[in-house]
Amino acid sequence: MKQYYSENKERFLEELFEILRIPSISSSTAHKDDMFRCAEKLTELLKAAGADKADVYPTDGHPVVYGEKIIDPSLKTILIYGHYDVQPVDPIELWHSDPFQPEIRNEAIYARGANDDKGQLFMHIKAFEYIVQKGLQRHNIKFILEGEEEIGSPSLAKWAQEHKEMLKCDIMLVSDTTMIGEKTPSINCGMRGLSYMEIEVDGPNKDLHSGHYGGAVVNPLNALCTIVDRLIDADGRITIKGFYDDVVELSTEDRAMLARAPFDAKEYNEFLDIDDVNGEKGYSTPERTGIRPSLDVNGIWGGFTGEGAKTVLPSKAFAKISMRLVPNQDWKKISQLFEEHIKTITPKGVRVKVTTHHGGNGFLIPISSDAYKAAAKAVGEVYGIEPVPSRGGGSIPVLAEMQQILGVDPLLIGFGLERDTIHSPNESYLLSQFEKGMESIALFYKYY
Repeated sequence: MKQYYSENKERFLEELFEILRIPSISSSTAHKDDMFRCAEKLTELLKAAGADKADVYPTDGHPVVYGEKIIDPSLKTILIYGHYDVQPVDPIELWHSDPFQPEIRNEAIYARGANDDKGQLFMHIKAFEYIVQKGLQRHNIKFILEGEEEIGSPSLAKWAQEHKEMLKCDIMLVSDTTMIGEKTPSINCGMRGLSYMEIEVDGPNKDLHSGHYGGAVVNPLNALCTIVDRLIDADGRITIKGFYDDVVELSTEDRAMLARAPFDAKEYNEFLDIDDVNGEKGYSTPERTGIRPSLDVNGIWGGFTGEGAKTVLPSKAFAKISMRLVPNQDWKKISQLFEEHIKTITPKGVRVKVTTHHGGNGFLIPISSDAYKAAAKAVGEVYGIEPVPSRGGGSIPVLAEMQQILGVDPLLIGFGLERDTIHSPNESYLLSQFEKGMESIALFYKYY
């Protein structure tokens, strides 16, 4: 694969740049046509890479791309999952270049989607192209590339259920995650689930003069801040009644195994430009982001936020909150518990409305499986060191649903790095990781 990449590097990059230039932002209705345009381009790339079949399938939301090359129904089948939708680019002023005009700087590709997930799904298309061109295909290979992962994949589970027979496979191969580091390769053996909520606090029937009414009428923004403050206690524990009921406590042995992954607290703090970390008492930073649940405010607004001053007491206030969940926690149950809890801690004088946006459950996969062993051998050969099993702090909620629908485990072999700043301005993807990713995927086919 290394030689094939070297011979085709310029073509690979230009093809990747073509899909990076498409602003496939799934959360924006203004980009609906771009979603179809990106899906159609991916079908072209799959066919050019050697797929016997590749089509765009409509769903209740954005389209799904499905492709396949079946060489023998009796052989094992690998289903590759990826997503072509991307996050919004705000705040645009913090980007050093146009997010949809990819550039190479300092040996990295800079663009929205460079890593998450266009760059990583593209590696799979090119590794597939390589094994087809070189006559190395020993498995049936299928692709499912969706356009709604960044908004919780609301349409994919239904579509997958309707096309269950077509998607039948032995393993799902996914590159939509990060490694611990270039010198410490890792393979995710689990990810957290997600519950994404919104709170609306209503007070007076209109915005009020803060001089005439301040101190007499409950301010919805003040009330919202009180609600948020009551969600986590002094020990970093979430206060929602029943929240931890289904959380499985890891054994000392399991925690010791996960602690094999190197972690430099000083380097971590310096990278984020923070003085110190904080979180649930009794757990390390990697444990807090991997094996423990969390709750965070993702946005809070209301009242006057423009330039200058306006002495207003707002009639409404809003907050968006995400809860990352661990395996065994059911996101729908947690969402319900959250709503019930919010109503019990809301101050008198205001009304509260809680909305569930989307979510999904977490999952674990065994590191004793043939697929994991093949991936570990492939990554170890490329990086020259055995990869460490890790637990991902992020969420790909639909994978747990796909696991149940298809009855197979997802294998998360991702090549992103924390430096890539996915979901933030100046998202990037190192060329070295791009190349090593393709090499590792090609070797996975050899060893699985």
